[in-house]
Amino acid sequence: MSLPQVPQALQFPQDARVILYVDDEPQACKWFARLFGGEFAILTAGGADEALLALRERGPEIAVLVTDYRMPGRDGLALLSAAQRDHRHVVRLLATAYAEKDVAVAAINQGRVMRILEKPLDDTQVREGLREALDIYRQREREHSLVEGRAAAMRETLGFLAHELNTPLATVLGYMEALKDRHRAPAPDAAPGFAQIAEKRAGDTLAMIEAAERRALYAMSLVATFVQSARDAYPGAVTAPLPASSLVNALLNEYPFEGDERAWVRCDLTADFFLPGQRDLLYLVLCTLTKNALLALRGGPQPSLRITLEKGVMAPDGAPQTAIRFTDNGPGIAPEILARLTREPVTTRATQGGSGMGLLFCRRVVQSMGGLIEVCSEPGCGASVTLLFKSDNNLEGAEP
Repeated sequence: MSLPQVPQALQFPQDARVILYVDDEPQACKWFARLFGGEFAILTAGGADEALLALRERGPEIAVLVTDYRMPGRDGLALLSAAQRDHRHVVRLLATAYAEKDVAVAAINQGRVMRILEKPLDDTQVREGLREALDIYRQREREHSLVEGRAAAMRETLGFLAHELNTPLATVLGYMEALKDRHRAPAPDAAPGFAQIAEKRAGDTLAMIEAAERRALYAMSLVATFVQSARDAYPGAVTAPLPASSLVNALLNEYPFEGDERAWVRCDLTADFFLPGQRDLLYLVLCTLTKNALLALRGGPQPSLRITLEKGVMAPDGAPQTAIRFTDNGPGIAPEILARLTREPVTTRATQGGSGMGLLFCRRVVQSMGGLIEVCSEPGCGASVTLLFKSDNNLEGAEP
């Protein structure tokens, strides 16, 4: 059995939301298409089998199913039940001249119908029912799109979190293995309760323990950040705006700087402003930008990373914006990589395990808040990464 051919006049745009009408009487199908085809995209089928074939082959186009009850072979209830099971996105209506109570109850329970239309069909009531069904479909589609968007963001955040946790946890593991290797069995006459660790240099043991502690705390902060961002993703969650300075200070206090890296960082937080909530995702963004800059600076002369807060920065459309700017004096970024950096996963640190997903993640987070991310660099002249936010995200009349 092949899908009924749609006349040229009834060919629908790809984004049209089609109403599938099912009736075993050809004249009823023609009447329905002629009467409502001026307002709606109508597809007809002569029975349950043809309708199920249409749903299988053109399911994404079909928004509403209207079926007669009394048909040879499988009746309308069987079709509605199959649609409920296999094509849950379709809004379902039953048209019947046999509006007995048991039919109505079965249609509601088995086919989850939105409405029962009594035959002979009333033009006004049917048109009203079709409009309502399409409104319900569009509302479901919007909700589904929001849920899918949240799920995609959560998947990206999980992947990013796993990547970010790997480095500090691997470092902690390395320190623990080093301590285990340096442990020495106590001498027979040694006092109980003391462990012996062979140090290569005086203070090695304490330095490894402190470094492992910093990375463990950082990993815990990343997990806490993810948990909070997952809570904030629920519908109805309200996130309070926060001062940009508080986020930068949290970064300086919690990031696991190595060696003298903290001394490389200078901040100017005088032009403070409010950020549009989402503290935890923004914290991940700042951690990522800090890590990228520090890695680029390692081994260079007089390494420097400057973090500044700015107001009145002009957007490409001329609107004033607020900004968090990261500027380093590292080796810079090659033009061919810079052109792709915020659009696809490319990296300047492939040999060090870089995946290029970090800056892409940052871009999507900032864009989800109505902001922009700009990267500027010239080889040998360092790099600048700027997070731009709309000024109207700030609290009116409030001072951070």
